[in-house]
Amino acid sequence: MRTGKYLFTSESVSEGHPDKICDRISDAIVDTFLAHDPHSRVAVETLSTTNRVVLAGEVRGPAEVNAELIEQVARHAIKEIGYEQDGFHWERLTLDNHIHPQSPDIAQGVDAKGNKDEGAGDQGIMFGYACLETEEYMPAPIHFAHNILKSLAEARHSGAEPGLGPDAKSQVTLEYDGGEPQRATSIVVSTQHGADLDQDEVREIVRPHVVNVLPEGWMCAESEFYVNPTGRFVIGGPDGDAGLTGRKIIVDTYGGAAPHGGGAFSGKDPTKVDRSAAYAARYLAKNVVAAGLAQRCTIQLSYAIGVPKPLSVYVDMHRTGEVDEDRLSAALQEMMDLSPRGIREHLGLSKPIYARTAAYGHFGRPAEPDGGFSWERLDLVEDLKSAFNA
Repeated sequence: MRTGKYLFTSESVSEGHPDKICDRISDAIVDTFLAHDPHSRVAVETLSTTNRVVLAGEVRGPAEVNAELIEQVARHAIKEIGYEQDGFHWERLTLDNHIHPQSPDIAQGVDAKGNKDEGAGDQGIMFGYACLETEEYMPAPIHFAHNILKSLAEARHSGAEPGLGPDAKSQVTLEYDGGEPQRATSIVVSTQHGADLDQDEVREIVRPHVVNVLPEGWMCAESEFYVNPTGRFVIGGPDGDAGLTGRKIIVDTYGGAAPHGGGAFSGKDPTKVDRSAAYAARYLAKNVVAAGLAQRCTIQLSYAIGVPKPLSVYVDMHRTGEVDEDRLSAALQEMMDLSPRGIREHLGLSKPIYARTAAYGHFGRPAEPDGGFSWERLDLVEDLKSAFNA
């Protein structure tokens, strides 16, 4: 863990950002398949540009989830975000659907059969992380960056700020001293707005959403508060920049404060370890920190396609740990089956709970009664304390 003073920056993007629109559509399609059949296999990518959406990918699921229903789901997702603009309108845009059945070669490696357990859907490495910088056990810069945009989105959806558009980005730079965040040194917010608003008016609309999110006294100097630095942001969303599923993986996780395995989450059913194992790693790391075994914790899992068990379970407590890391790795594997099936069952992932994850981060959100964000539960804390007499 670095000591002394330093600056660290994280960014977030809103639900109306072109890439996040694509994540939302892809995850809404995942939810639709899982709602009809929890054993569905889904890997769907979305592209968005001026009044056009293109879908592609591989699926295996019930016949009632057909092309017509998928198109309805995609258009509804765009409508919920709030796009009724000339250059991107949920009803008037053209939608091209190139989704096709899953490859049987992949299916035979992943499916359980005879004495063979369900295998991982692909090779890869996944990371989870937790720390004490916020009550949510998240790094502070990404936590505040998300919450600024969530606050703006809530004001837009409620009608309190009708001049705001769906597309927005934020960036938060914090000063650290001895590994602890102390204050913001700069804040950047770019938000789409109506043509009748000038830069100063947008700045004052944005200001309270920043001040109210940051801890008291943390606001940066006025000269370091940047709102729409180009001066104008009327044309936005896919009309201003094309979007793709899975292009905001650092926004989705820890804002660069922890490693990312490289695989995106959105558009994938929970047999894909890119998604489910990253959730499991976060779940374990968060419980380790909440149990008082470390001030921060990184966990890496690795898998091979078709192989049920992880190839490695690596634990790093960044020299803040109270217990031996090898012993902790072994204990975590006893407490949770880290096969794809074990993760899915332990966290209850075969449910339509994914569209809500597509913006404002997959981590640091409250666990929900219907199983959403189940990987944020702290139900291993007491077991970990008992295992290590903590």
